[in-house]
Amino acid sequence: MSIEAAAPRRLTPAAYFICLKGICWREGLRFLHQRERFISALVRPLVWLFIFAAGFRQVLGVSIIPPYDTYVLYDVYITPGLMAMIQLFNGMQSSLSMVYDREMGNMRVLLLSPFPRSFLLFGKLIAGTLVSVLQVYAYLVIAWFWDIQPPPLGYLTVLPALILVGLMLGALGMLLSSLIKQLENFSGIMNFVIFPMFFASSALYPLWRVQEGSPALYYVCQINPFTHAVELIRFALYGQMNWLAFAVTAGCAFVFMSAAILAYDPSRGLMALRGAPGAGA
Repeated sequence: MSIEAAAPRRLTPAAYFICLKGICWREGLRFLHQRERFISALVRPLVWLFIFAAGFRQVLGVSIIPPYDTYVLYDVYITPGLMAMIQLFNGMQSSLSMVYDREMGNMRVLLLSPFPRSFLLFGKLIAGTLVSVLQVYAYLVIAWFWDIQPPPLGYLTVLPALILVGLMLGALGMLLSSLIKQLENFSGIMNFVIFPMFFASSALYPLWRVQEGSPALYYVCQINPFTHAVELIRFALYGQMNWLAFAVTAGCAFVFMSAAILAYDPSRGLMALRGAPGAGA
């Protein structure tokens, strides 16, 4: 046998595309088959919109702040935060499936494949982001009948922001999945991440109101990446750009993804230290 025949075949761009397509296709089929996941993803923000926002509509007025050029109702204000909340919960649910797949599902096999782990993790991240974007647009369709009607162009300009936010929150969930060895521990980790990130942000109230009530909480909200994710969506929904929010969101997405890739590295990351399945691959 010649040396060329014995050498492993190099992966072609077509092979990478087929692998990415398979990961996205499987994630999409899983989402379609798990109707409860789709319903729960919509029920959660709709409860906040129909009940919480309706109850506080007259109590919590929102003054003229960018990107709004007039006074807005409270339910209009919290819509970008609820959109980000959908992506936050989806990122955590995707990381939950990552824990399951790593132990006994298809990710266990993929981690042993010749594809780089960074590519496999990024493919999983893209698939989860696409699912979260579909959930957000489904929410916007329902919210439209509740008189939550941003400019028509906003439905298009918000798409890049949703993709970037989905990548950041999905990468955070993926990083957390590398720390979790058993599914039973995941719910506790989620509670320590999701609720502080959501409530200590500008999702439910303007930061100037937070500063009036608690300066310390205001600074916590300022350094919370979720705050900048909400503001990026808020401005994009009205055809505007918040460069600070974009920079923070993009930077956090890069840091979280890099940390997740390192954590899943079989020779240096947390998977090796814990002796997780596929660590010797």
